[in-house]
Amino acid sequence: MIAYSEKDSLLEFNVRLIPRASKSEVVGEFDGNLKVKIAAPPVDGAANEEVVKLIAKAFGRSRADVEILAGRTSRTKRLRVTGGSVKRLQELAGS
Repeated sequence: MIAYSEKDSLLEFNVRLIPRASKSEVVGEFDGNLKVKIAAPPVDGAANEEVVKLIAKAFGRSRADVEILAGRTSRTKRLRVTGGSVKRLQELAGS
């Protein structure tokens, strides 16, 4: 199960990033994090931009609604999705 916090329509959770994948996709749950494969390399913020874009699309939100709170240079990132639902997070995790 993915660890998350929710308050005032702000959903926060961790993402475990796999850069340089063949395609960008949400894979499921891994060690309490949402596992995400990203086609972009971790160079010049390209992977960060791609994960924001992918998570925004997965939640049906705009890119402005997704923010990286921590881990900009790490494979594990803390994200905040404004207007994100726990139900959708659980669906993406495969729960």
